Amino acid sequence: MKKWLTLLMTTFLFCLMTATVFAAASPDKIDKQRAEIDTLSTQALQRLYDKVPSAQNVIKNCYAYATLSNTGIKLGLFGDAHGRGLAINNATGEKVYMRMKEMGIGLGLGVKEYDLIFVIGTEKAWNSFISGDIKFASSAEASASDGQAGGAVEGASIAANGVWVYQITKKGLALDASIKGTKIYADKKLNKR
Repeated sequence: MKKWLTLLMTTFLFCLMTATVFAAASPDKIDKQRAEIDTLSTQALQRLYDKVPSAQNVIKNCYAYATLSNTGIKLGLFGDAHGRGLAINNATGEKVYMRMKEMGIGLGLGVKEYDLIFVIGTEKAWNSFISGDIKFASSAEASASDGQAGGAVEGASIAANGVWVYQITKKGLALDASIKGTKIYADKKLNKR
């Protein structure tokens, strides 16, 4: 009797997992998630343009850009943030749906919703960004040179070689965007064609 019950439970769990896998991969659900991320990206850019009007020209003329909408939680010494977004290559028109995960240690308490808008200056930086190869370091610079035209990405911090970041919270622009310990990677499920 015990063997039959174990076999029945195993079969039941297998069916549940299989149904979950097929439900998670349904084209309608994927299209809905893509549409939500597209909307979040548009909203993030608009919040940026409202706070830093010069950013509109920067985004329009850069090699590529990415927006990530995130939620961060800090409880005592430990913190966590996660998000999702979209990277768009202005040069080729390619769109890549992205995910973000951040773990941190430091004193704090609270929950924060924020957007990260990345300005990507070169093809090499783009390829590193969408493959998840960039190792982010923190920076507190209020303006960073674009290294090519001699201009500045006003209000952005240097995130990595060829990549700058704006951080927008509900309270406004955070000029000290700290993204150390952040992993940004392509969402395999949403990028399947």
